[in-house]
Amino acid sequence: MSDSREFCPRCGDAVPERREPLPGEPRGRDALLCDDCYFADFELVDAPDRIEVLVCSGCGAVHRGESWRDVGARDYTDVAVDEVAETLGVHVDADDVEWGVEPEQIDENSIRMHCRFSGVVRGTLRSQEVMVPVSVARGTCDRCGRIAGGYYAGTVQVRADDRTITAEERAEAIEITESYVAKQEGKGDREAFITEIKETDDGPNVKLSSNKLAQNVATRITEQLGGSFESYPTLATEDSDGNEVYRVTFAVRLPRYATDEVIDPNDGDGPVLVTSVSGRLQGVRLATGEPYTSEFEEGDAPDADRLGTRDDAVETTVVTVEDENAVQILDPETYEAKTVPKPDYFEDGADTVLAFKHRGDVYVMPAGDAELAA
Repeated sequence: MSDSREFCPRCGDAVPERREPLPGEPRGRDALLCDDCYFADFELVDAPDRIEVLVCSGCGAVHRGESWRDVGARDYTDVAVDEVAETLGVHVDADDVEWGVEPEQIDENSIRMHCRFSGVVRGTLRSQEVMVPVSVARGTCDRCGRIAGGYYAGTVQVRADDRTITAEERAEAIEITESYVAKQEGKGDREAFITEIKETDDGPNVKLSSNKLAQNVATRITEQLGGSFESYPTLATEDSDGNEVYRVTFAVRLPRYATDEVIDPNDGDGPVLVTSVSGRLQGVRLATGEPYTSEFEEGDAPDADRLGTRDDAVETTVVTVEDENAVQILDPETYEAKTVPKPDYFEDGADTVLAFKHRGDVYVMPAGDAELAA
C-alpha cells in the first residue's frame, strides 16, 4: 500500500488516505488532522461551568428560556438531572455514546452533577468525566402569581330554577369543575386553574382563569345535571394594545325539579318520583310503577306541585298483599293497617317497604335504582 500525498495541516505529517465524507459528516479542517493533532485538544463533552435553575416554589415548574414548563419532577435533584441533560453537548464525531450522571447534594440549593461519558471517535474509545455545579433558586411562576393575586376571567354561578339547590348537586357541580380543570392541567395547559370556589346560600360561585374554561365548565355541568346557562359579559379593562377585556359570568340554571323529588303533575294519575331531568323530565308513578315523561313542550319543567323527596319516605311493615293492585301496610304515622296501591316495583315477599305519605295518602316508594330497574 502506498502512502497518500495528503498531509496534516498542523504538524505536516502524512496522514492515511481517507474516504470522501458522507453527507452530514465533518468536512472542515479538523477532518484533515492526523489522530495525534486531532485528539490533542479534543473534548468529548461540552459542559457549562455552572447551571442555575429557577424553580417555582408553588407548583415546581422550571423556567426555561422565556417561559415556565411543568417537568413533573419529584424533587430538585430530578430537575438538576434534566437541566444538565438539556445543557451538555457531545462531540458530533462521537458514535455509540453512553453516559451516566451521579448527583451529589451539597445543601438544599446546591447539587454537584458528576457526569461520565464515553463514545467511539475515529475508531478509538474515548471517555471523559465532568462535574457541573447546579444552583437551584426558588421563585414564583406567572401562573402561581396570578392565582395568589386572585386573578380570574370567568365565573360560573350554579343555581336551581325556583328551588334550593341540593347538597348533592352542589357537590357534583364542584366535582365536575375540579375534574375538568385537572384534566386540562394534565394536558399541559398552564393557563387553566381555579381561582376560588365560594359557597353561597343559593349555590356555588366558581372563579376560573379564562372565559373559555368557564364556558366549558358550564357546558359540562348542564350536560350532566341538566338545565341551561346564559352568559353575561362585563368590561373589566383594556390590554396593552387598547383592546377591551371582558369578564364573563356564566349563570347555570339547574332544572326546576331535582332527581329524587316527588311531584304531582296534576293529571289525575298520582305523584311521580323524578328519576332524570336531562332534557325532558322523567320519573316513575308511585301508584303504579309506570314510567312518566313530561310533554315535549314542557321540557324539564312541567307544571306540577312539589310533594317532598325520597328522603321523606320511612320504613314500615307490610301486613299483607291483597291482590295484584293493592297491598296492606302500616301507616307510618298512625300505625294503622292501610290499603295502598301496589306498584310494579313492589317486591313480592317483602316484609318492609319505604312509605311516602302526603296529606293522608300513602304510597310505596322504590328503595333505589336497582329496584326500579328490576
